Amino acid sequence: MEDIEDLLAGSGSATPPGFRLPLAAAVGVGVGVGSKRNKLSSSPSPAIPGTQTIYIKTFGCSHNQSDSEYMAGQLSAFGYSLSDNPDQADLWLINTCTVKSPSQSAMDTIITKGKSSNKPLVVAGCVPQGSRYLKELEGISIVGVQQIDRVVEIVEETLKGHEVRLLTRKTLPALDLPKVRKNKFVEILPINVGCLGACTYCKTKHARGHLGSYTIDSLVGRVKSVISDGVKEIWLSSEDTGAYGRDIGVNLPTLLKALVEELPADASTMLRIGMTNPPYILEHLKEIAEILRHPCVYSFLHVPVQSGSDTVLTAMNREYTVSEFRTVVDTLTELVPEMQIATDIICGFPGETDEDFVQTVDLVKDYKFPQVHISQFYPRPGTPAARMKKVPSNVVKRRSRELTNVFESFTPYSGMEGKVERIWITDVASDGIHLVGHTKGYIQVLVLAPDHMLGASAMAKITSVGRWSVFGEVIETIDHVSDNKALNKLVPDRDLHSLCVNPAKPGGFSEEPESCACGSDICCSIDKSDASRGTAVPQNQSNRNFVGWILRKREHLHKKVESELASGSVKKHERKMKKWDFVDKVLLGGISISIFTIIALVAALAFRVIWSQ
Repeated sequence: MEDIEDLLAGSGSATPPGFRLPLAAAVGVGVGVGSKRNKLSSSPSPAIPGTQTIYIKTFGCSHNQSDSEYMAGQLSAFGYSLSDNPDQADLWLINTCTVKSPSQSAMDTIITKGKSSNKPLVVAGCVPQGSRYLKELEGISIVGVQQIDRVVEIVEETLKGHEVRLLTRKTLPALDLPKVRKNKFVEILPINVGCLGACTYCKTKHARGHLGSYTIDSLVGRVKSVISDGVKEIWLSSEDTGAYGRDIGVNLPTLLKALVEELPADASTMLRIGMTNPPYILEHLKEIAEILRHPCVYSFLHVPVQSGSDTVLTAMNREYTVSEFRTVVDTLTELVPEMQIATDIICGFPGETDEDFVQTVDLVKDYKFPQVHISQFYPRPGTPAARMKKVPSNVVKRRSRELTNVFESFTPYSGMEGKVERIWITDVASDGIHLVGHTKGYIQVLVLAPDHMLGASAMAKITSVGRWSVFGEVIETIDHVSDNKALNKLVPDRDLHSLCVNPAKPGGFSEEPESCACGSDICCSIDKSDASRGTAVPQNQSNRNFVGWILRKREHLHKKVESELASGSVKKHERKMKKWDFVDKVLLGGISISIFTIIALVAALAFRVIWSQ
């Protein structure tokens, strides 16, 4: 099956650049004899295009998630319905990740399930882009990572029973395409695709290609647009954020300064900088630190090291040394208050000796990183590392367990109890009870609060800490402010004019990536042994109401009372119980009104019976 562009190139078409051909001419299709796709749907669907239901499954990274949101937006705009239930869908769209073997195996499983259910399939993302001739993709429509703006055409033709392949393109998709965000408060903004590296283990480079950066003007325009849509967090995403702009004559600090100028002065919308490899920020460390100190930017950065051994880093072709990584961490930690740095480690890379591994463990112990994404080495087909002599699998697993145990022994959030932190609340925890907020250092804070707090900023008192997150109590909701005095109160002892570059701009503007072996924040699944066990993972919820919140709040207070009694704080708690709190008063009032209503109804009924006699 040839690519669409290859078919067009040989057609002798004189269509001018940028002009979209009518569908029949623009999409190359194949309904070959004996193809699996043809067996699944041998005749065109009689349904009207745009009336069917689409199920979208996304694997891996934040960049993939953004691509899926763009594809969902275009399909929805064309009239298609979106469903989380695969059984109810007329077509499955699978957005794939190629970084690790488990992610690709999961793709294989869902493709097999789709075929057995006789569902038309479209496979998108890095797997078809980097490995278009995989046996698993035979007879299936595929769309590349830079062709997401053509998804409606591909879905339409696939529903007719055609096999469509669209992989070749020279320009980036537009940023202003329709979008359906998984979380309406979070915008995942790709600032570039591809990278400048050539890591020996990385398959993503085969799919995403060489560095391609969006212009500063286009990114600024997108930020303005999403802020007006009510977005409260903007995640900058790419294969390597630090390399931004080197292909178009600009750099990351220049972009970041332009973006923060557009953020509301009251810090109601926050910016999170994506993963950056050490080589590309070494020359900009002080400028990056200045941006991270800005009150509208999270003091958090994902900087993958992958190994604590220079020998292993050389074999990986990472283009930096352990010393240079330490310089990045030390400088940012020194210059940015409350700085939080996450990193990645690959255990068992080919050639890694026991001594190399000890150096990695020592590096992790030295810095006690709050987040370390630990991954066992997975050889990816077509990469140089796949041809290297492998470390025995039992040794790889042992090293992974050992490093995980070291990491889990850290208590990065101890000492936060009792502190009051400003948090930005953007999601609901997987327990359906807590809301999820983040501090300026992007520490996850779980709070009990009503749904209307989603998208808000608040002051919260940290009540307890866990290994993966902390728990807090909202003590004050922060209203949007537009004067320097109010903002200065939120950010004491700083030059507000230099930090908020546009203090006069009015506020009030009304959707965690795991790490992958390539070191990108846009990555795919990590090993189960490395997952954040016990962490409440954010997800969308809509079945929460005020009454339910009151009941959950009261249950939370009772648990707190039991904890205090168990710890011997009886007298202190007795003093607290002398006063009725707001929740008790509301519940007592509701019960009283219900009782009086029942008595009145019974009395009225009795009077009516007596009167009739």
